[in-house]
Amino acid sequence: MWQYEKKLQYPVNIKNPNPKYAQLIISQYGGPDGELGASMRYLTQRYSMPYNEVKGILTDIGTEELAHLEMICAMVYQLTKNLNEKQIKESGFDKYFVDHTTAVYPIAAASLPWRAEYIQAKGDILADLHEDLAADATTTKEQPAF
Repeated sequence: MWQYEKKLQYPVNIKNPNPKYAQLIISQYGGPDGELGASMRYLTQRYSMPYNEVKGILTDIGTEELAHLEMICAMVYQLTKNLNEKQIKESGFDKYFVDHTTAVYPIAAASLPWRAEYIQAKGDILADLHEDLAADATTTKEQPAF
């Protein structure tokens, strides 16, 4: 297995709540190109890889994606912690808040819950690795500045 250090590799210390930013960041958690999908993709595909080296690499990447998931969750939680009713309504966070309050739920910015169809595992080494590359290329493209 692996050793889990009970601290974030990069500490998240957000002082001011900002539900607008939380709504954007939460898609990186449970959206179609988010960390939840990435971790599940790698950790699922590893089983059908014919080479132990590739299995090991996919396991390493998948567990690293879980660490990213933890950082994203910490950000969303801190951005929504201690919101008042006015902040919740004015930001548009009220629709999310009704169902989840400040719990971190895997959802896309468009309010669609995470879906297993966001990942693929075909059992074909070329198809699976191609999908991994395409998914990672999607999440690393330059995002607009806010």
